[in-house]
Amino acid sequence: MKLKLTLAVVLVAAVLGGLVGIKALQFDKMITASKKMVLPPETISSAVVSEEKWPSTLTAIASVTAAQGVTITPDLPGSVREIPFESGAVVKGGDILVRLDTSSEEAQLRSVKAQLKLAKLNLERMVTLRKDNMVAEADLDLAEATVKQHEANADEIAATIAKKTIKAPFDGRLGIRQINLGQYLEGGRPIVSLQALAPIFAEFTLPQQEVEKVKVGMVVNLTTDAHPGKVFEGRLTAINPDLNSSTRSVLLQSTFANAEGLLRPGMFGRAEVVLAGEQPVLAIPSTAVFSAPYGDSVFVIEARAADTNGPARTVVRQQFIRAGRPRGDYVSVETGLKVGEKVASAGLFKLRNGATVEENNQMAPKASLTPHPSDT
Repeated sequence: MKLKLTLAVVLVAAVLGGLVGIKALQFDKMITASKKMVLPPETISSAVVSEEKWPSTLTAIASVTAAQGVTITPDLPGSVREIPFESGAVVKGGDILVRLDTSSEEAQLRSVKAQLKLAKLNLERMVTLRKDNMVAEADLDLAEATVKQHEANADEIAATIAKKTIKAPFDGRLGIRQINLGQYLEGGRPIVSLQALAPIFAEFTLPQQEVEKVKVGMVVNLTTDAHPGKVFEGRLTAINPDLNSSTRSVLLQSTFANAEGLLRPGMFGRAEVVLAGEQPVLAIPSTAVFSAPYGDSVFVIEARAADTNGPARTVVRQQFIRAGRPRGDYVSVETGLKVGEKVASAGLFKLRNGATVEENNQMAPKASLTPHPSDT
C-alpha cells in the first residue's frame, strides 16, 4: 500500500515538473523572440534646425482697451419714453440714445416762461415810470431781479429736460441694450455700453531692466487667439513715468488703427515691441516642441547602425530644450539643439525615446514666418 502511494506521488511530481519545464521553455522562447522583434517604424514629418536672423523684440502679454469707453447712464431719474437705437449699432457723437418722459418739466417750463413774460412787461413799465420819477429805485431793482429769477428758473428746467435726452458723447459702437420702453430708471442705472474701437489701445508691462530699450514711436506687433495668423501693426504711444512698486515693471500703451474693428476691448494678446537691429537664433517649427509640465522637449532624428539588437534604422531621441520666443509658425531655441540637427515636426504624440521612424514630408504643411489664416 505504501509503495503504491509513493509511486503515485513520484508520478504526479514528474508530470508537474514536465509541465513547468515546458512552460519555462515557452517563456524563454517568447522573451528571445520579443528581443529580436522590431516594431514597424512610425511615419513622421521632419525639420532641420536652422540659424535665422530675427528682429530684436521684446514680448509681453497685452490687454486691449478702448481709446474711449463708457457705460451710458442717466443723470436724472425718469420713465423711458423713446429708445431710438439698436443693440450693436455704430453711432456718432451727439446721436440721441434715450428720451425720458419730460411732460411734467415741459409744463413747468411753460408756466415759468409765462411768468417771465409778465415780469419783462412789468420791468418795461418800471423803467418808464422811473424815468419820470414815478417809482423808487428799489422798485426798479426788484423788477429786474424778478426777471432774472424767472430766467434762471426757465434755464434750470430747460437743463433738466436736456439731461433727460441722453446722447452719445462720442463716436463708437454700442453694446447690448439693458433697458426697456416704459421702464423707470434711477439716476446712474446702466443703459448701454459705448466703446470707441478705431483707434484702439493695447496695454502691457515690461520689467524695469527693459525700460531703456523702448521709446515712443517704436513699432508694436499684436497677435491674438481670436484672429490666428493675423498680425496687427501699431505704434508705441505712451510709457508710464512711474513703475509698479510691487512688480518693478512699467506700463506701456500702444495704439492700433483697427479700421476693420477686429480688436475689441477686453481681448488678450501677445505684444511684440520691435527694437533696432537683428539677432541670430536657432529656429524650429513650433509643432516640433512637445510641451509637458516638466519641460519642453523635441525628438531628435538619428541614424542607428546595425548591431546585435537589429539592422540599421532611423530612430528618435528625446531631447529637452529651452524654447524662446515664437514668430509665425516657428519658435526659437535657446539651449538643447545645434544647427543642422533634424527633429520630428509632426506625429510627436506617438513617439517614444528610441522609437524607429520613417520620414515623410510630402503631406506636412510648410511652416512660415508670416502665416496667413488660409494656411492654418
